[in-house]
Amino acid sequence: MENKTEIMAQIVALLTQLIDENTTPTAEAKSSAPVEMLTIKECTQAVSGLSEHTVRQLVAQKKIPYIRTGQGKRGKILISKAALLEYLGGDA
Repeated sequence: MENKTEIMAQIVALLTQLIDENTTPTAEAKSSAPVEMLTIKECTQAVSGLSEHTVRQLVAQKKIPYIRTGQGKRGKILISKAALLEYLGGDA
């Protein structure tokens, strides 16, 4: 019985060590930050000089990631603010 207890303790210690090695602080920081999603109109307000037509073209060409809420083509298109700014080359 003592042998089983020792083996279990060693396994738990090894698993804990593996978990600690694979955990990165940057991954935790990214997952805890909220994602700001913008509609097409909000995208044009966030970036001066950007038109709704241009944003729709970027979405249609799949150059920026987006999600569509609702059903079918009538659903609202939402774009991550961070992804939009990254595509456009930085903060605008």
